[in-house]
Amino acid sequence: MKKAILLFMAFSLVVTFANCAKKKEEAAKGVVKAGLVFDVGGRGDKSFNDAALRGLERAKQELGIEFQYIEPGEGSDRESALRTLASEDFDIIFGVGFIFTDDITAIAKEFPGRNFACVDYSYAPGQAMPPNLVGLKFKEEEGSFLVGAIAALLTKTNKVGFIGGMESALIHKFEAGYKAGVKYANPGCSVVSAYAGVTGNAFKNPIKGKEIALSMYGQGADIIYHASGSTGLGVFEAARVKEKLAIGVDSDQYGEAPGNILTSMIKKVDVAVFETIKSVKDKTFKGEIRVMGLREGGVDYVYDANNKSLIPDPVREKVEEIRKKIVSGEIKVPQA
Repeated sequence: MKKAILLFMAFSLVVTFANCAKKKEEAAKGVVKAGLVFDVGGRGDKSFNDAALRGLERAKQELGIEFQYIEPGEGSDRESALRTLASEDFDIIFGVGFIFTDDITAIAKEFPGRNFACVDYSYAPGQAMPPNLVGLKFKEEEGSFLVGAIAALLTKTNKVGFIGGMESALIHKFEAGYKAGVKYANPGCSVVSAYAGVTGNAFKNPIKGKEIALSMYGQGADIIYHASGSTGLGVFEAARVKEKLAIGVDSDQYGEAPGNILTSMIKKVDVAVFETIKSVKDKTFKGEIRVMGLREGGVDYVYDANNKSLIPDPVREKVEEIRKKIVSGEIKVPQA
């Protein structure tokens, strides 16, 4: 028995030394380790979370990083997941979603030797940022304005819809930009809006998304834009059933309902994640609020071989004119 115990202890020491040697070797080679905690809905939402994952995968391929991710449940799980990663030897830790704001701010202060980043960080103007935390924000309203203009120029019923996930300041930006784009391009077009709920679960309820969308299509809306995470998969199902059009969000969602997805308002979370990791590798990381809109290439809409037949050239040209006016400041897009 004693011999077995001694052998086990010896084996444990070998494993420990091997792990330490591996970590030293990785550090010597400059291998960056990234940790990430997903937002509500997790991987497979074909939208926001999957965009963040693409950023990690690109960084692995192009920068040679290692990464690990956690899919939390609800409430305190987000805080414990961030704490778990912060307690290990990660060079950069991401929280994906505005719901992480308070937790990641507190943990960044608690672990000043770690770098942190929060996608869709929610902050008050003048709020002090920990020097080891970068808040990644997007001008969702600008991209939403463009897809609103597309919907308004292509509607046949002069009624379009908007479906949000959790009712919140962030999703109100999508709605405000969309409505403004609709009214700018077609003042006679009306917009009907609805939200799936008031908690994080509203971002992962496809059944509710389908229910709301079917109701909107039944009221005469022929194009619906969603900003609701995987809840939007239900919106696409309703579009297929009713043979109507829908607009995706965050990622190119055409593949979820080919022929029924008019376009998608893409938010380049993958690029933000990649560039943040690169700044750590290049040792240029600094705590700040980083905001990306049309001018910075942070948001856009999809126009490619899959959907160009759905967007006639005159409409495309009109939308590109609108883009230039937003970038130049001629058009001021509302956030609320």
